[in-house]
Amino acid sequence: MQLILTIDGKKYIVDVDVLEGEEIRMPDLFQELTSTIQSKQVIAPSPQPLAMQPVADGLPDDKVCRSPIAGIVQRVNVQVGQKLQIDDLLVVLEAMKMETNITAHSAGTVKKIMASPGEAVKSGQALIEFE
Repeated sequence: MQLILTIDGKKYIVDVDVLEGEEIRMPDLFQELTSTIQSKQVIAPSPQPLAMQPVADGLPDDKVCRSPIAGIVQRVNVQVGQKLQIDDLLVVLEAMKMETNITAHSAGTVKKIMASPGEAVKSGQALIEFE
């Protein structure tokens, strides 16, 4: 048997299996609920995009390299004072048995290293600060 449901103006077709010998009957509560819903206009709030969470460390994004994923730091390939070019390898993270290479998004000098091998990091956490 198929039921046609209308929710928020969209029609849905639902297949329902009926076991042999069973009586098909709508419960009274369901009928009351259906008539109540049909008699009232329900206005759902429109979905809003998720707001970006503020970064707690207060470091400007152009002067820091952040982890794009949650994972474990496998290697840190830079040292404080090291000069960097765009796309130089900074850190290797492991998440779900896969390695992710984190590279420099701009040229600069390493000011501070805020992650070490074996450390668990969160998505968005600062890993390397630049001058």
